[in-house]
Parts: sequence; C-alpha cells; structure tokens
Amino acid sequence: MRGLKIILSAMLGFVGASAARGQSAQAAPPTTQPLPPLTWIDPDTGHRIHRLTSEPNSTGFYFNVNAYTPDGKDMVYSAPDGIHVLNLASLKTRLLLPAPTQTIVVGRKTRTVFFTRPPEHAVYSANIDTGEVKKLATLGDRANVTTVNADETTGAGTYIEGNGVDYGQNRVNPPGQSGPLVQPLNKAQMMEERLAAKLPLVLFTVNLETGQQTPLLHSTDWINHLLFSPVDPTLLMYCHEGPWQKVDRIWNIHTDGTHNELIHKRTMAMEIAGHEFWGLDGKTIWYDLQTPKGEDFFLASYNLQTGLRRWYHMERNEWSIHFNVTADESLMCGDGGDPGQVARAQDGQWIELFYPQLIRDSGVNEKDFVQPGVLHSERLVNMAKHNYRLEPNVRFSPDKKMVIFTGNMFGPSYVFGVDVVGTR
Repeated sequence: MRGLKIILSAMLGFVGASAARGQSAQAAPPTTQPLPPLTWIDPDTGHRIHRLTSEPNSTGFYFNVNAYTPDGKDMVYSAPDGIHVLNLASLKTRLLLPAPTQTIVVGRKTRTVFFTRPPEHAVYSANIDTGEVKKLATLGDRANVTTVNADETTGAGTYIEGNGVDYGQNRVNPPGQSGPLVQPLNKAQMMEERLAAKLPLVLFTVNLETGQQTPLLHSTDWINHLLFSPVDPTLLMYCHEGPWQKVDRIWNIHTDGTHNELIHKRTMAMEIAGHEFWGLDGKTIWYDLQTPKGEDFFLASYNLQTGLRRWYHMERNEWSIHFNVTADESLMCGDGGDPGQVARAQDGQWIELFYPQLIRDSGVNEKDFVQPGVLHSERLVNMAKHNYRLEPNVRFSPDKKMVIFTGNMFGPSYVFGVDVVGTR
C-alpha cells in the first residue's frame, strides 16, 4: 500500500527531482476566458504590471532554473502547446518547440535550450535562433536529467534502482495544468512517506557529447533539486529532500565525486533551510532559513570562497516561498505566500522587492560569525487573487528593471513582469 500511495502522490503533481526543473508542455483543455490586460498599474502598490505571455496556462521556469539566453535578450517559457521564446526588448513571442516537451534549462554558454520529450528518457538540445534539434544522450528507462552545467558538456540526474518508483518518474499533472509546479494537496504526508521509503537511488552525470553515464553517489536518502553552478562546470548542488526539519538539506559535490559537502548544518530543533539557489556569480549559495520553522525568518547566504555567512531577517508577512537576487546583490525579491504556507502569514500575498542592509559591526566579530542583516521591503503586486498552489517563482529580468513571475489571478496562468520602479 505504501508504494501505491507514493505513485498516487506523484500523479497529483508533486514537484520532484525531475519535475522541479523547467516546465512541461502538454495538451490542456481550451479556455474561453478573455486575455488579461497587456498592462496596468497595481492600485495598491503603484507599480506597472505587464502581461508577457498570451497562451492560457503558460508558465515561467522554476525560480532557480536559468530561463535567459547568455546575452540576456530572450527568455524561454512553457505553454500547453510547447516551448516558447520571449524577446525582452520587443516583448514578442514565438513557438520554438511543439509539445510534448519538458524543459531542463537554457544554456549558460550558447543560445540553446535543453529539453526532453516525455515519455522518452533522452536529452535534446534546440538552437533558440534556428530551431535545430539535436539528440544528445539516451538514458535508461528510469533515468532523467534535470540540470546542465555551465559549459553545456554535462547533465546530471537521478534514477531509482530495483523496483521502487520515484516521484520524478511520473510527471502527471491535474487536468488543465501545463507545468509541474502545482503543490499537491497532501504534500506533507507524501514528503514523510517518500523519506521513509529509503529507495536505493543513484545520482549520476552524463556526458552530452558522448552519452557516457557516470554514477556520482549511491544513496537511500532522497536526493532532489539538482542544480549546476552557473560558473563552475564541475560543481553540482543538490538537496537531501524530505520534511525540512528532518534533513540537512543543502549539499555540493564535484563531478569527479569529490568534496561532497554539507552547506548548512542545522543546530536547532525544528530549524529548516531550503529552496536553495545559486548567486549569479557562482560564489554564493542563497536559501530560506527559519529558526525555528514558521517562527523566525531569514534569507541566508554562504560564500564558497570565503566561508562568509549572511542572514537577512524579515517579518512574517514578508516571507516568500521563493526568493531571487540580482547579480550585484543590490536587490532581492520574493513571491509571497498565502496563510496555508509555512509562515502562516495573514497578509503575505504580495510580490515583494527587498533592499538588503547588513547591520554595522559594533562589537566582537570573529571570522566565522554569521553577519546579520535585515531586508527592507517594498510591495510590487497584490497577489490576493492568486491561488498559491501554483507557485509564482519570481526572478529579475537581466536588466533588473522587472520582476518576472507566473500568476493565475485571472484564472488561467500567464507570465507577468512588474516594473521595479513605481509610478508614484
């Protein structure tokens, strides 16, 4: 019965090891609802919002997955009919690849999108300008690649050995959902059951030029959320998944299997850390930190070169499911959350802009001390009509002028951008 429950939970749309990377495009029931306006000013914040996509049930990528071409000119997104490209200057869109597709990531080196074609277990690339498609590697029947490294030579993924069924292998969404970012109704129970299952898992890499696969790690822990460094092609971040208060979550490993390193060690009962992401310089890992869970909230960072740790404090209503940071770390953003999320915020349904401030040192400050800071918030978008089972997944535009997010406040989901600078 436990195995059956795991499979059923997967079919409800859990964001698993594979599903959390990018978006799937598949057929969805047509909608007759009118399109949202192209642009308007949020009356509660004074910031202008732009609708960037026209396809009902279109969605942006998961918050920590690169969606931009290396020159910053285009953004890739998904819709029920396939993978689309948005030109950020003209705001014109075009269909690049017809469904069924599952995006992995946009390349850091070339104007390439990496993707799969469910139910086939293989990795493809497509030239964003010409649409030319190449099949790069055929995987085993149970394997999926969920991230590609900075020089676009290596993919990484997981598979379950034996007869166990992993959540990432069954990407089935509720009717009408074009992507895998919908939170399941029974997520807490499912997380407990999957952690307890102790399925034998292999973390592996695949050479995208030769197709050769190399095991990196054998584990009965739940390995998830793989994400290569945006700069170092040999460095892979991953997490020990499960209820966050029961796992030391954030880890790094090199592609030769060395330096398997825990990034944040919990020191408090019910402390949680997660929703980790890379800073764009590749030197810093950022993550949501709560000490303890649901009570005290920080956006934390760890510098891989210096060991410096910074913890930026925020209030309950400012907490967000996901955060993001500009390349120069001058601005941060969050996508808020409804009262059903971990913060239980009663007034948290906002797209937020944050101005980080470190607290000036006025006492003893050792080199291994955490450096404290605070986030000063500015509300950008009122999300009261958004259903937070669909995560907004905020990101900054490459020029820092917009915060881009997915919203369903008009019914079907669309990708929107809100101007960082307000009108009043």
